[in-house]
Amino acid sequence: MRDMTRHGACAIVFTLMAGAIGCGGKSSTTPTPTATTTVTITSAGISPKSVQIAPGSRVLFVNNDSRSHNVTSDPHPEHTDCPEINQVGFLTSGQTRETGNFVTTKTCGFHDHDNPDSAALKGAIVVK
Repeated sequence: MRDMTRHGACAIVFTLMAGAIGCGGKSSTTPTPTATTTVTITSAGISPKSVQIAPGSRVLFVNNDSRSHNVTSDPHPEHTDCPEINQVGFLTSGQTRETGNFVTTKTCGFHDHDNPDSAALKGAIVVK
């Protein structure tokens, strides 16, 4: 009986310790935001031309054109304004890819690196 009491007490202490560990303060990890907006590329160009997202969000690019596109940040050819866009990069026909998380409020222009002068293949992501 004494061994049963001791084992029972140990189980209670273990359960309380596990509960205390699991009930700590705030978590140090932040959930990763998901893509909230989609930009589609077709033979007619980018649609929509401008999207607005909240800070911490991403944009999903979908290539529904029959040819490949290379989505990059303005300005051309440096692509330095919004590096989050450069994560999209080269998309073959039918391929999709997300930008990085936009954490700063700003307007980010983008274009097709392989056709930088085409107005149909230019757009903007407004983070606010």
